[in-house]
Amino acid sequence: MTWNLPNILTALRLLAAPLVAVIFLYFTRPYADFFALFLFLGAAITDWFDGYLARTWKQETKIGAMLDPIADKAMVVIALAVILGYSTMTPWLVLPATLILFREVFVSGLREFLGDVAGTLKVTQLAKWKTTVQMLAIAVLFSQGVFEHYLTASTWGMDDQMIADMLLGAVEDTQGLGWKLSAMEWSGRIGLTLLWVAAGLTAITGWDYFRKAMPFLKETA
Repeated sequence: MTWNLPNILTALRLLAAPLVAVIFLYFTRPYADFFALFLFLGAAITDWFDGYLARTWKQETKIGAMLDPIADKAMVVIALAVILGYSTMTPWLVLPATLILFREVFVSGLREFLGDVAGTLKVTQLAKWKTTVQMLAIAVLFSQGVFEHYLTASTWGMDDQMIADMLLGAVEDTQGLGWKLSAMEWSGRIGLTLLWVAAGLTAITGWDYFRKAMPFLKETA
């Protein structure tokens, strides 16, 4: 492997993928959510930088081209697994997450089967946008977990009526519940919406790859 900076960034992103899950084994929430969010954001940023630097510095390599999509898929798949395991919005996340995971496995299988002609399944611009939206959705959903647990910590020892009175303004909101609740709700809604958009793009690009692969899947007489 050529250890230029773009390839190092790609390798670090690949190593960061399982660390997103490991964080939840060694830290309590919301600290785990914080660390996972910053780690995921850092890895997502390197996804743009490694490709940009490789093209600008003319340091594109075969190993880098191979590792880059693997690192992207590992980040998305592992982060989605963590979110599904810990999120309170799991029922609404299952379908888009399933679509994304199915597509990634399906396209990877197509590329492996096609072997030497896998070049027909080159990454399209829409697929790049798909990855960007996936990573943005996951980052927002991680932030929703942060707000959710800080809201829970603020309401510790309060009954439902006390919380309702604060949110309605009947009593002084000394805990700052209003903005925390709004942040939690909006981050959850935005993250979920982005994930559904990503799932739609995922389905479209998956079908596009399958359509391009069809001529090579036909049985010869």
